[in-house]
Amino acid sequence: MKTILRSTGLHCPSCAMKIEAVLKAMDGVSNATVHFTTGRVVVEHDPERAGDDTLARAVRAIGYDTQKVGSDG
Repeated sequence: MKTILRSTGLHCPSCAMKIEAVLKAMDGVSNATVHFTTGRVVVEHDPERAGDDTLARAVRAIGYDTQKVGSDG
């Protein structure tokens, strides 16, 4: 499944890399891509192992606000 989040508070590519690293380290996440200029976060994941709420909590835990925009699959 692919989930799209919108995250705020990204000021540079380093912010995007932090979010990507946290998401990619999660059980059930196969890939994560963050575009710091738009705040768009695309996460490919197994929803049984890493649900939308779990993804959002992980991003919020490192200091970035986020909300779900959509999903595919």
